[in-house]
Amino acid sequence: MNKKILLLLSLSLSFMAISPYAVAKGDKSAPQRVEGEGPYQRLILRGGILINGEGAPAQGPMDIVIKNDRITRIVSVGNPGVPINANKRPVAEKGDKEINIEGQYVLPGFIEMHGHIGGSADNIPAEYVFKLMLGHGITTLREPGSFNGIPWVMEHVKRSADNTIAAPRIIPYFSFGLGLDDPITTPKQAQKWVKMIAKKGAKGIKFFGAPPEIMKAALTEAKKQGLRSMMHHAQLDVTNMNVLDSARLGLTSMEHWYGLPEALFEHQHIQNYSPDYNYNNEQDRFGEAGRLWDQAAKKGTTKWLDVRDELIALDLTLDPTLTIYEASRDLMRDMNADWHDEYTLPTLWDFFQPNRNAHGSYWFDWTTDDEIAWKKNYQQ
Repeated sequence: MNKKILLLLSLSLSFMAISPYAVAKGDKSAPQRVEGEGPYQRLILRGGILINGEGAPAQGPMDIVIKNDRITRIVSVGNPGVPINANKRPVAEKGDKEINIEGQYVLPGFIEMHGHIGGSADNIPAEYVFKLMLGHGITTLREPGSFNGIPWVMEHVKRSADNTIAAPRIIPYFSFGLGLDDPITTPKQAQKWVKMIAKKGAKGIKFFGAPPEIMKAALTEAKKQGLRSMMHHAQLDVTNMNVLDSARLGLTSMEHWYGLPEALFEHQHIQNYSPDYNYNNEQDRFGEAGRLWDQAAKKGTTKWLDVRDELIALDLTLDPTLTIYEASRDLMRDMNADWHDEYTLPTLWDFFQPNRNAHGSYWFDWTTDDEIAWKKNYQQ
């Protein structure tokens, strides 16, 4: 079967092939890049079908000229189903690299807004994560927390920028207090830490929750330092600060969606927890999270419109990360996806089996009721 290939463009082009990860067990660092060629002084992509990402329909055939990693010309060179008009084509210069991409689609590189290089599971090689992203057309990664440690993450930021590893460009956000032996307990400590991470190259801060005076100090200093911010409004602290509270203090993005339905509560302040709810029981935590939106104000009501309009005025970005919750809506479908055998790292497969000690592996007694609740959650 003839398949059209998606060829992804970004401002930093290097072509590589997906290969099996080659990191020794226990060594999570990405190895030196050996795949592909580039970047080039001047590259011409010939005859592709362009989707520019600005809402315009697909258009092709097009020739695209890239010089020093910047797109300098996009030229229509004819019409589908007939020979390309050679007179319209940009003329190749000595030393140019030309690639024929007739019949293939060209898109801007995708941005992964919330993708961990290192997460809860052990022994996940960075090469596996990076190449899985590149294979899906992701050319920029916002790393939410940098949990592998500041030196390790910043080393990979630099190596990606230098094109010595096969990886997206990495935008590092540091988890609040990362690198300290003791937690931050005063506004002054918060300001000092923010100044420190700015010098180390952070682009933003990842919060889970903190007292309002500490959050305010950190976010105020972050703005001075030109840093962005994200927050997972953890259920342990969301009654003290929901999405609207943190946005008013200067937060720039909300992660997942915790904290948003709480900002939409009309007749309550706390989630309706069942009497036997235990936060350390992952099934309790995720099962009842799937029923949280039913407790919030409905779309189009005065409360819903007021919260929406204020968040827009505050310029808050919503990053709901719904993909990671897909299995909650239809567990059997996701457990038996065709691509697991070839692409899912065995360590990850084992991690996501029902496991009392694994974050997000909560399907001990996942029922149709749970799945329907999550489907409704998505709709709202």
